[in-house]
Amino acid sequence: MENANLDFLLDLLHTASPSSNEMEIQKKWITYVKEFADEIRTDNAGNAIGVLNPDAAFKVLLAGHCDEIGLVINRIDEEGFLHFDKMGGINPKAAVGMKTTVLGYNKTVTGVIGVNAQHHGGLKNDFGLEDLFIDCGYQSKEEAEKNIQIGDLAVYKTEPEILKDRYVAGRGLDNRTGAFIVAEVLRRLKERGCSVGVYAASTVNEETNMGGAYFAAAGIQPTMAIACDVTFATDYPGVNKNKHGDVRLEKGPVLAKGAPINIKINKLLEKTAKRLEMAVQYELTPRMTGTDADKMRLTGAGVPVSLVSLPLRYMHSPVETASLKDIDEEIELLVTMLGSLTGEESLNPLED
Repeated sequence: MENANLDFLLDLLHTASPSSNEMEIQKKWITYVKEFADEIRTDNAGNAIGVLNPDAAFKVLLAGHCDEIGLVINRIDEEGFLHFDKMGGINPKAAVGMKTTVLGYNKTVTGVIGVNAQHHGGLKNDFGLEDLFIDCGYQSKEEAEKNIQIGDLAVYKTEPEILKDRYVAGRGLDNRTGAFIVAEVLRRLKERGCSVGVYAASTVNEETNMGGAYFAAAGIQPTMAIACDVTFATDYPGVNKNKHGDVRLEKGPVLAKGAPINIKINKLLEKTAKRLEMAVQYELTPRMTGTDADKMRLTGAGVPVSLVSLPLRYMHSPVETASLKDIDEEIELLVTMLGSLTGEESLNPLED
C-alpha cells in the first residue's frame, strides 16, 4: 500500500464516526474521492457516493459502511457521571476501563469508563452496560450539561497502529476499511478504465439499521451490488474453528455463500481470483448476511448481490486487527473483476 493511501486509511480510522453521526468522516471521504470521481452524490440518509461512467446502463454499486459502533448517553446523574446505552454491538466486557471521546453537543471531551475496584467487590459476573458509567471529571449534573446532553455519542479513545508493517489495529476497522476499499477501487478503475457505471458508496447506519444501504440502492437502482465489509477471522487463540470456521489473515478476501448471494457474481469473482493467482476464503451466510447486502438486495425490483469481506480479528472490540495485504488484495480483486465487465453480462442464474 502506498504511503498516501495508507495515510487516508489512517485518517479515516482517526475520525470518530459512530452510527448516526458520520458527517465528519463523510466530508473527508468526499474530499479524497472527488479528485478522481466523475461525479459525487449525496443523499438524505448521509451517504457519500463517488461515480464513474454515470451514463452507463449497467450499474455496479459498491457499499462500504463508514459508521462504527459507539455509546449513546442516556442519563447524567447528579454527580456528573454519564450513563450510556449502546449504538451498535458494544461488548460490555471490552468497555471496562477504556478511555472515551464524548462528542458533546457543545464540546468534545475525554472520559474514562469507571469500574468498581476489585478491593470493593469489583464487577458482578453478569454485569451489563447499565452497570458502567463515564467519568469526564465533572462534579455535578449542571457542570456536565454545559457540554453534554442526552443522545450525545461517544467512542473508545484509541489510536490506529501498524503492527510489524503487516497489520493495522485500532477502533472501528469495522468498517472504515470498507469505506476505504470502495474509494480505492474507484481510484484505480479511473486509472485503468472500465466500461460499466461504478458507484462507490460510503454508507451510513449499517451498525444500527442498514438504512444507508437501502437509500443508496433505492436511489441508484443498480444492476448489481457488492457489499465490502469485514468478517470474523478465527486464527487466534481461544476460537473454536469447528464451530466458527477457519478464516485467516493474509489468506485472501472472503466470499460469502448462501441464499442471499447471487451465484453468477461469485463466479465472476472466483474466475478473477484464479486469473490473478489469488487465494480466496469462504464464509457461510445461509439466511442473511448481516451486512448492507441484505438491504440493497431488497430495493426496487430486487438487486443481485454479493459480499466480499476482509478477515478481521477481535470484532467490535477497541483493537480490531486486519491485514494490509488482505486490503490490497481485495481492492485488486474488485478492480480487476469490474474492469473486465462489458455491461452485457446476465446475472440470472437460470441463464447460461
